[in-house]
This record gives sequence, structure tokens and C-alpha cells, in this order.
Amino acid sequence: MLTYAIRRLLLSIPTLLFIALVIFLLLELAPGDPMAQVPLTVPDEVKARMREALGLGRPWPVRFGLWLYQFFWVEPMVFLDWLTNSSFLFGWLPDTSFSAGMDRVISWQTRGPVMDLVVQRLPQTLWVVGMSYVVGVLIALPIGILSAYRQYSVFDNVGTFVSMVGYSIPPFFSGVLVIVIFSVQLGWLPSIYDTTHVVTDWASFKVQVQQMILPVMVLALQTTAQLSRFMRASMLDNLGQDYVRTARAKGMTEWVVVLTHVLRNSMIPVVTVIALGIPAIFGGAIITEQVFKVNGIGQLLITQIQANDLPTVQTLTFIFAVLIVMFNLIADLLYGILDPRIRYD
Repeated sequence: MLTYAIRRLLLSIPTLLFIALVIFLLLELAPGDPMAQVPLTVPDEVKARMREALGLGRPWPVRFGLWLYQFFWVEPMVFLDWLTNSSFLFGWLPDTSFSAGMDRVISWQTRGPVMDLVVQRLPQTLWVVGMSYVVGVLIALPIGILSAYRQYSVFDNVGTFVSMVGYSIPPFFSGVLVIVIFSVQLGWLPSIYDTTHVVTDWASFKVQVQQMILPVMVLALQTTAQLSRFMRASMLDNLGQDYVRTARAKGMTEWVVVLTHVLRNSMIPVVTVIALGIPAIFGGAIITEQVFKVNGIGQLLITQIQANDLPTVQTLTFIFAVLIVMFNLIADLLYGILDPRIRYD
């Protein structure tokens, strides 16, 4: 398996380079000019100097090579330094003293490094979207297993109904609905996520949990609805297999048959769905972040697209591509762990 993992990692390099080239060229061909938001009173010669300062006067192959160097060498060095010196998940903002003077990817909108924006927004996204995904997976798997084992029972019918409702209701409706019920009518929970809140002690941690409940509830509902259906269908496919009847005929307990043999084989397609859904966490939940005013990665992407900030959009899009390739590899490796019939030798 180690040889297979190394081979896949090597093959991912040209794949990512091709994706980076496609993203760069598509954004190059996109309409719009970064100087369009400059006031009309600014003279043309000043605009020309601003374009040169942004690097727009260079040929696109030169700018593409410089961007690759910045993304794969300069930014990882800065990011690793941040991680080793600070606990950024608890409200830390990056110290740019380390990166002073380094040639980094600069946002046209803020005139600052793009990765500084990403690191500032990432904690909010991980707190809300990441936690909702974990909660959704932990709830969906038991529901799917029990629904399949007790097919057409009351539990299965209720689970199917709730899953269909949760998957059908869009987050912009369910988000407003829970705000009206739990914030406006009952007054139990805050309706707006305070992105400036910093966790320093137990009391501030409880405040953080309270403001996370509503957005996590909305996002976890959709995750649970989707994964529970996959889990149920996969379990039903395996419960009727010959190896299950053989295991029962050998005198194995139902607990061992279901949770050891059936569950392990049923997790193979579910692992794919879970692994491919993880990159979406870092992309943020654009609609939910807008509803609850979560200043996360999703909101950053939408804001910078509207501002025609091509370096930021390009960097964020490529980060999502890297995550997708990486978690595809992780899912393939998990297949060999879950199913002994799969060999990568």
C-alpha cells in the first residue's frame, strides 16, 4: 500500500499543475479589470503604475510561474510558521512579521497577502462547518445502520421521512426558520454569529458553543439526511449477501454479524461520500454563512468574486482542488483497510 500511495502522490503532481493552469487561464479570460473600481478622478498614468505594481504588465506565463512558486514554496513556509507558533483555532490572528519582505500572493482588493485572509477566516469555517460535518456523520451512521437492520419499521419510516425533509429544505429557509423559533420567539440562542469572539476560558467557550448551535444544526441536518440514506442503502445491499447467512449459520451473534462483517463492507461506498465531502468544509457553507453572518471562507470567496479579486479567487479555488485530490487518495487507501479483498500491490 505504501508503494501505491507514493505512486498516487507522484501522479497527483501533474494533475494539480494542469488544474492550476486551467484555473489560471479561465480567470485570465474572465471579463473585468482590477482597475475598474479605481475612482475616475485617478489619472491614467497612476492607473498604469498601479497595474505594474500588481504585476499585470508581465506576460501570463511569467505570472503563472511566479504564482506557482509563491503557492507551493513561500506560502507553505509562512503557514507552517503560523501553526507552530500560535493556536489560531481560538481566535488568533496571524502575525505578519515573519513574512515581511517575502514575495507572496497579494490580494487586489485588500493589498495584503491572500493567505493572511484565509487564515483569518479559516477558524470560523472550521468551528461552524467542520463541527456540523462531524455531528452529521456521527448521527447519520447509526441512523442508517438501524434503518437498514429494521427495514420498514417505525424507526425506519420516521428516519426516512426526516431525512427526506432535511434534504429537501434549503438552508436559507431552515436557517431563517430556526432563527425565528429559537432566537426571536424563545430567545434561547443568538441569531448572529460573533466572528470577533475569542475563546480564552470556560465561560467564553460556552458562549462560542451557544452561537454555534443554530448554524451547526442547519448544516448537520443536510449532512445527516444525505449520509443516512447512503448508509441505509449500502447496509441493505450487504444484509442479503451469502456471507451474512454463512456467518449466522456458524452461530455468530447478531451483533458480530452486523457490526463486524456487514458494517465493514457497507462502509466502502460511504467512505467515498464522507471523504469527498470534507473539502467542502474548507469551502465553507456560503448560504449558511450569509444567513448567520459567519465571516468564513465561503463568504470570502463570494466577496472576492464580486470584487474581481482574481489572485484570491484563484488561490481559494486551487486550495479546494488540492483538498479534493488529497481526500480522493485517502478514500482509496481506506478501501484497502475496510475490504481485505482490495490489494494495491
